[in-house]
Amino acid sequence: MDWFPLFNSLRIASISSILMFFASIAAAYYTARLPRVIKGALDVILTLPLVLPPTVIGYLLLLLFGRQRPLGMAFERIGLQFVMTWYGGVLTAAFVAFPLLYRTARGAFEAFDQTLAQAGQTLGLSNTYIFWRIRMPACRQGILAGFVLAFARALGEYGATSMLIGYTPGRTATIATTVYQLWRTGDNRQALCWALINLVISAGGLFTVVLLERGQRKEVRYT
Repeated sequence: MDWFPLFNSLRIASISSILMFFASIAAAYYTARLPRVIKGALDVILTLPLVLPPTVIGYLLLLLFGRQRPLGMAFERIGLQFVMTWYGGVLTAAFVAFPLLYRTARGAFEAFDQTLAQAGQTLGLSNTYIFWRIRMPACRQGILAGFVLAFARALGEYGATSMLIGYTPGRTATIATTVYQLWRTGDNRQALCWALINLVISAGGLFTVVLLERGQRKEVRYT
């Protein structure tokens, strides 16, 4: 059994989740502080990938990063090609899973008790210190839950991924694209094996989210 799809899926999901973490934290933090009208407009834009069909997302990414497109050619000049490479899988996974972490992080920041930050400011603490040592620890349960959900979404992405990077064994194959190819060729036994592997990983992620939410409820109860 070729284990490359598992390795590639974990590689793509891990790298895209790390990239999403910093991007979504920054977007959520600054969006939560904006006026309601601007916040609403940005929410629509940043959450749009969550409701768009994966094939539409894949098509739009091809329009932007295709090899004959200006942006795609610009990246190729510095050695980055997103079409038919696993790098494209990272780009796609980050794009489709970003809204999950963004929405969760923004909700956590909006629920944060601002008096804690104000108390830190009166003590002369810098905004950077307050953010990393006060705000982030207070919001960590919600942010971690969003991170796990985003990782699971990136791991199982199929539609946009298949359009941008396709299916090449040993190069771009992921668990999702492998299941489809095996089913299409009539190899239902191996398709079921890969489906169960994905199921176990996803179930583990959801179980982690449940534990994080339970821990958050206990913290709220005893504070």
